[in-house]
Amino acid sequence: MKHLYEVSGMTCGSCKAKVEKALTGIKHVESVDVDLEKGRARVRMREHIPTEQLQTALATVGEYSISPTQNAMEEKSMILPADDKESYSFKPLVLVLGFILLLVMIGEYNQGSFDWMRFMKNYMGGFFIAFSFFKLLDLKGFAYSYLSYDIITKKWLRWGFIYPFVELILGIFFLMGFQLRWTLITTIVVMGLSSIGVIRAVLDKQKIKCACLGTGFNLPMSTVTIIEDVGMVLMSIIMLIYL
Repeated sequence: MKHLYEVSGMTCGSCKAKVEKALTGIKHVESVDVDLEKGRARVRMREHIPTEQLQTALATVGEYSISPTQNAMEEKSMILPADDKESYSFKPLVLVLGFILLLVMIGEYNQGSFDWMRFMKNYMGGFFIAFSFFKLLDLKGFAYSYLSYDIITKKWLRWGFIYPFVELILGIFFLMGFQLRWTLITTIVVMGLSSIGVIRAVLDKQKIKCACLGTGFNLPMSTVTIIEDVGMVLMSIIMLIYL
């Protein structure tokens, strides 16, 4: 069953992430989709949960207030089709990865020959720099979004604030070719640990937003995200073998 609530007190992406995290952590809640601009939250639950219980959960993360919407017809119009698929889009991810690929291919063309090791090194460098950029647009919001599924951030929130800078440094090191062996090893460790949380979320069928492009895009947690993270690990392993 789905219910639509009005949530007051939210002012930024970080607030949105906190509310989603708090409500998702309640027993019997299957998914939460918060609309920051309209100040509303659509909650899918296996069985009815009293509003008081939702309010208690929100009180632990900030001064937020939740109440059922007043207009039942309006609530019906806000409910999306099955699995809320229309609220998500892979377009931003495809565009970002496509532009990185285009830039790297242009670089290879200018070199006069194609070198697959150089190609992967530059692609990974572009990948990390681009993805860190989107995360840094709303660092706090990313950290709290990442908190919803990353195994390290769940135990140490500060990692959510550090992670985008780690990606940025890795990107710079790849493009410079600086300490490439250790850069590859670090990538395997960092992306490997990150992929564990992603795989868990997908296997548990959690309908949550992936934070890989920060909070600016409504990108779903899915097998595409797994391929993205695991792909970086595999590329690093291949490069490490042939280095």
